[in-house]
Amino acid sequence: MLIIVDEEDIPTGQYEDKGECHFGTGIHHRAFVVLLENSKDEVLLQFRKHVRWDKFWDLTAISHVLHFAEGHDETYEEAVNRSLKDEMGISNVKIKKIGGFNYFAKYHAHCENEYCAVLVGKYNGEVSPNNDVIYEYKWMPKDAFIIDVKNNPERYTPWAIEAVKIISNF
Repeated sequence: MLIIVDEEDIPTGQYEDKGECHFGTGIHHRAFVVLLENSKDEVLLQFRKHVRWDKFWDLTAISHVLHFAEGHDETYEEAVNRSLKDEMGISNVKIKKIGGFNYFAKYHAHCENEYCAVLVGKYNGEVSPNNDVIYEYKWMPKDAFIIDVKNNPERYTPWAIEAVKIISNF
């Protein structure tokens, strides 16, 4: 279940199924993107396998913050570490929220209707990507990444483009 939030990322106390949140005009819910940077000032990117955003470059990991049946809402850190492990085989990363944005896009009968937190972390270890969700990954100099997103937005997911506006000021 996804956590329903307002435009300021404040939970409403309601939860909804992922499918309902992404159908029609959707229901505004909590999501995130995370970008990991190494000690060489390079960022870790993934080339996505996805139904609607297939073969686009994206940030290190992307997902939703979940509500569990036993009444527990994930923190951003818990959600990021779950996604990093699932997508990149990376564990136990400390993250920091540097901003967020509201995002809406319609795709036929589906949509994205999210408050998307932008999180960053430091990581210098091994990467073991999940080939079910990622074609490939790469480390890219952070400055070159920001310039490439601005010059070639058609290569990136819409939320990566929005996140770069925040990341470039961090």
